[in-house]
Amino acid sequence: MRFKLLRRRLTISAPRVAVRSALPWPLRWAVAAIVFGFCAAIALWAFEFGKGIAGLDSGAREELARLRQETNRLRDERDRAQSVANTAGSLLTTEKTAQERLLAQLKRLESENRELRDNLGFFEKLLPTTATEGVVIRGLQAELLAGSQLKWQVLVMQPAARAVEFTGRLEITVDGLQNGKPWTATLPDGPQALQLRQYRRMEGMIDLPPQTVVKTVTAKVFEGNNLRAVQTFRL
Repeated sequence: MRFKLLRRRLTISAPRVAVRSALPWPLRWAVAAIVFGFCAAIALWAFEFGKGIAGLDSGAREELARLRQETNRLRDERDRAQSVANTAGSLLTTEKTAQERLLAQLKRLESENRELRDNLGFFEKLLPTTATEGVVIRGLQAELLAGSQLKWQVLVMQPAARAVEFTGRLEITVDGLQNGKPWTATLPDGPQALQLRQYRRMEGMIDLPPQTVVKTVTAKVFEGNNLRAVQTFRL
């Protein structure tokens, strides 16, 4: 009987048996994930180990270190160049300001020097000379400004110590050439009234037409219709 049961179990006619795992599905997935992670770690370690053996990783690190040093050097050079550029810009600005200030002072000094020369010439003409009765012209000056204007100055005096007041007029005449032809001009407003006891300084401007060359400037002092003094200045 026992033999028959044993033979039935060992032959084709034996009953079917189903084998089932005792592990649940979540635990199976966790085990699979651990196995795959372990395999990936081994693969990464093998890759890094292979690079170390081949010498690739050390060369890359050296190249990276060299590039970092080069970057730092270029950054330092850029900072130094920027500092030099800023300093140069500040120096240029300071120099330009100083130059403008010096030019302004130079123009002011030139103007003061010109005024002092005019005053010196004026007071030199006031120095007494030989006694002369009546009105005299002690100084006549003329100067071309920018080629289009003529500036004139004249000093009229009565040298006598107790001279009576003089009343008359001053006429200014300018002679020259315009386009190669003789040219003459007088003051735009005509003769100027002149009244003095000891001295009187008068001045003015005359606009010159184009292509005009001034040769002489003449000042005349009249008392009524009588000419009392005359002087000519040549340019």
